[in-house]
This record gives sequence, structure tokens and C-alpha cells, in this order.
Amino acid sequence: MTAKVPSQSRPGGRSARIQATVYQTVKDLLETMPREDLSFPLIATHAGVTPSTLYRRWGDVQQLLADVAIEIIRPSVQPADTGTLRGDLEAWAEQFLEESASPLGRTMLNDMAAVSHNEQIPCACVNIVREQLGVITARAEARGEAAPDVEVLLDMLVTPIVYRVLFGLTPDVGYAVGLVGRVFGGKS
Repeated sequence: MTAKVPSQSRPGGRSARIQATVYQTVKDLLETMPREDLSFPLIATHAGVTPSTLYRRWGDVQQLLADVAIEIIRPSVQPADTGTLRGDLEAWAEQFLEESASPLGRTMLNDMAAVSHNEQIPCACVNIVREQLGVITARAEARGEAAPDVEVLLDMLVTPIVYRVLFGLTPDVGYAVGLVGRVFGGKS
């Protein structure tokens, strides 16, 4: 009698290829049309999959858009190293603000907020930001600089930027630099 070997999922298999194709299709479509015009049948046609594949995996377009948003915000490089904690935080906050306030960034933030009932989406987004800020603070500590806790940085830098972007109060780069100044005890 032959023992049955439990099946193991293959990282990078067919499922990963379909996901990558669908994500890229959504990104491409968002460049040419408003997100309100996206539908599973349209996305499926352009991605070369069946609509049922999309319904089974994501449930609705809003969930798919939120997942694509997470993929878009995932950084491909480490945060800039300017040589000081303050410089690193200013560079990071400026980039975060510019990306968040861009038309695509605003759309992505709205998509993630719209599925806030799904605890995985906001957590994934926050974890990406936590990781970036963790790199900055660890680097500062390695240089001998005292660094605030990452959660404090989330409250003092990320929350005000996201709030302003979500509610149409788009701040400028000076606003991000001012927030960093507050981290260091200054006024903005």
C-alpha cells in the first residue's frame, strides 16, 4: 500500500501567476478608465481568466482593488538613508505624502478604507508602513541616535497625512516636514 503524500501548495505556481496577471490588468485598466467602470467581467476578459475565478478569490471588485492597493504601496527599495534620523524621516514623510496624495494613491487609500471591515487589508497596509519606519529607526539606533517608537511615528506622521488625503485636505510637502519637526519637539 502506497502512503498518500499531502499536497503542498507551490509558491509561484498557477495561482500566483493568475494573481500577478489580475493585479497588472487592474493597474493597466486604472490608467485608462475610472475605477467605477471596473467590473469582474471586464477585468476577467483583459486578464484572460473567467469572472468566476475573480469572484471566488476576491468576492467583489472593491476587495480586489484593495488587494491591488496593497501591492502598489509595497515598496521595492529600502527608505532613503540621509545619515540622520530626522533626514530619513523627512525624506520618508515627503515620499509617503506625495504617493498618498497622487491620484492613484488617493484612489488606493479610498479602496482600502472602503474594505475596512476586512481586517487583513488595513493590517497589511499598516504593516508595510511599520516595516519602513522600523528600518529607519533601527538604522538611527545603529548610528547611536535615540529613535521614537514606531507606533509613535505612525500616530504623529502617518495618521495625519492619511486623514488629510482621505478627506480631501491635501497637504503639501512642507506639511510633512512640519510633522517630522513635531516628532523632534518643534512646532510646524
